[in-house]
Formats: sequence, C-alpha cells, structure tokens
Amino acid sequence: RRLGRRYPTGNVVDTAVNLIKLGTPASVISTTGDDDYGIWMRKTLAQEGVDISHLKTGRGPTAVTRMDMNGTDRVHGEYQEGVLSHIVFDEEDIAFASEHDLVHSALWGKADSILPRLKENSVPVSFDYADRLDHPLVTSTLPFVDFGFFSYHEGRDRRIEDFLKDKVARGMKIATATLGAKGSLAWDGQTFWDGPVFPATVVNTVGAGDSFIAGFLHGLIRGSDLPECLRIGARIAADVIQVFEPWIIEQKG
Repeated sequence: RRLGRRYPTGNVVDTAVNLIKLGTPASVISTTGDDDYGIWMRKTLAQEGVDISHLKTGRGPTAVTRMDMNGTDRVHGEYQEGVLSHIVFDEEDIAFASEHDLVHSALWGKADSILPRLKENSVPVSFDYADRLDHPLVTSTLPFVDFGFFSYHEGRDRRIEDFLKDKVARGMKIATATLGAKGSLAWDGQTFWDGPVFPATVVNTVGAGDSFIAGFLHGLIRGSDLPECLRIGARIAADVIQVFEPWIIEQKG
C-alpha cells in the first residue's frame, strides 16, 4: 500500500502463471471473493492463459496479504483470509485435478484434505511448505506428497540434510530446500544435489520461491533430470527477483 502497488498473486497462482510463461499449461482450482479483487484476479489469470474453469466465486472478500519492503526483501504483514476460510473442493474439482500430469499446492491452499484422493487416483503431488519446517502439515501430508519444497535460510548444513533425508524416507520421492542466495539442495533418496546460483541484481524477492518451483516443475514435467530441474528453477528465480513483479517475462521453449 505504501508503494502504491498491488498484484493478483499467491503461492499457487504465481507458480501457475510462471509455468504458463515457460510453456507448460496450468489450471487453478480455488475460490475468489465476489469483490473487485476477485474480478481482477479472474480477469488477470484468464489474460495470462490460466485455465480458470474451476476458479470459483464465493460470497465475501477475496483473500488479501498486505506486504511491505525492507530494502529488497519482502515483509509479510496482515493476512485477510476472506472466502478461503471456508473453501470447499468438491468431487468435480477432484476429478478435474486428477486429469492433470501433476497437482501443486501450498501450506495455505487448504487442499491437504483432498491429497489422499489424489493419491488414490495416482496423481503426482508437489507441495510448498515455505519455511514452516515444523508445521503439522509437513508430517500429516507426507504419505501423499511426491515432491516437497521447503525454504531454509541457513544454507546447507547437517540439519537440513537430515530433514530432507527424513522426508524422503517417510514418503516423498524428492525433497528440496531453497537456500536463498546459497542456491538449493535436493535429496532423491540416494544422492544430494546442489542447485546453482545465477547472478542477479535483486529488486524484489517476492515470488522467488514460487518461480523456483515453477521452473523445477516445468523441467520435471518435460522429463528433465533432477540437476536440470534445479538449474531451471534457479534461473527462473533469478529472473523474477530482478523485476518488481512476481512473474517472469514469457520465455516459452
């Protein structure tokens, strides 16, 4: 608000839009409010090429997060959950999701209750846990998540290595930690893989994690190996932090 800027954003929204800009089709299954923010969200996502056929409109306000900047770093402020406080994913949503090559969700997406159904339908699931390594959902969703993403601020150390190993041992196929300026680290059950760092002039870190995930998943869906997925994720994240907006410039191919 202080900067006079606003964006139709969110964890899975940013991931979806960046996937599309990379050339991977994406849909969003969620709920917006019936206010101006909701109208703006639907219009913008449609313009970006997102399939919004299952983006519902609920009665009430759209979820809004107030953010500020500390230098080039984002500072999360007040979060108004709005209609997301009573979001419901119905049978049609589950069937639609199951038609996709992969389903991605996040800690605040309220989709954890349907993950068992997606598992039953043999749909690969990725999940963004942000920096909440100790959140109860990390444990409760383990049997249903194939690709877990975590944000860790301390760089590669024994703690994060043991953490990623534990998550794969308990159900995930690949567990990945983004380490900010120190790159990323992934464990596939056999080997640790270090992700590269691309040089960047940082303007705004908003969307860095979501864009990394978009790049990683784009590589995964097209059959890239794990080191290449980490490389694509790092490249896209480096592109995003050099602009104020949370999305990359279209670069299909």
